[in-house]
Amino acid sequence: MDVTQALKDAENALRDFITYILIPKHGEEWYNHCGVSPERVKKWSERKVEDSKRIGITDERIIYYADFYDIKTILKNNWDKDFSSVFGEWRKMDVWLSTLESFRNPDSHRRELLLHQKYLILGICSEIRLLIIRYRSMMETSEDYYPRIESIQDRLGNTWTPSITGLKGLFTKNKLRPGDVINFIVTATDPLGESVEIAVMKPRQIFENWTKNNHFEVIIDESDVMKSFGILIRIRSLRKYHAESSGIDDSVGFFYEVLPPKNSKS
Repeated sequence: MDVTQALKDAENALRDFITYILIPKHGEEWYNHCGVSPERVKKWSERKVEDSKRIGITDERIIYYADFYDIKTILKNNWDKDFSSVFGEWRKMDVWLSTLESFRNPDSHRRELLLHQKYLILGICSEIRLLIIRYRSMMETSEDYYPRIESIQDRLGNTWTPSITGLKGLFTKNKLRPGDVINFIVTATDPLGESVEIAVMKPRQIFENWTKNNHFEVIIDESDVMKSFGILIRIRSLRKYHAESSGIDDSVGFFYEVLPPKNSKS
């Protein structure tokens, strides 16, 4: 029962959904129209710069440098126009977010949570993510049945999330070489609350290794040397019917340039 991961997934789902809703309305500088102060936005930018200096890799999405109470402020200030149709009454959401915020408090991390507290957190987190995925499902396909990929992150600083344009691929600027390792984290949700399986495939790979594990490692070898090397991430439910004829429900491609081995003359 990974409560910490559940909190993180729900929080990131809200971050991604806020941009999903507000970017089409306000453009890439949506954060200047979301109801938080310019001082808070400046703080996010400063954190992004600090991360770049400290670890060299940053998430380009500025909302990932916002505090949890910033997320709550954005939702509240845009509730009636943009978010009430997804989550219902603000009073209910306010209670949910306040509950999650109390368990994110550093003081709460110093004590072991009781069983009923863990179930409370998991229930709220699951409900938030399900409401988001159901909304997206209805907006994109008029169906409330098939699971969806919420986000994919690689350890090189690249992140894919759904957009209004419906693009199912991410062309990165990274150049790789044989021997390099790419790690992926995939977040997906089923509208019916059932299990989802995930598979990651290289070009020309036939065998699909389906698993419920959402962390993957891909090792680059010499057969992957090409200008546009794609890794396909696929998901499916365990039910009989699927969104695509190939037996999957959603897929996203990550593309890199793979250079020949160093000192190679062939």
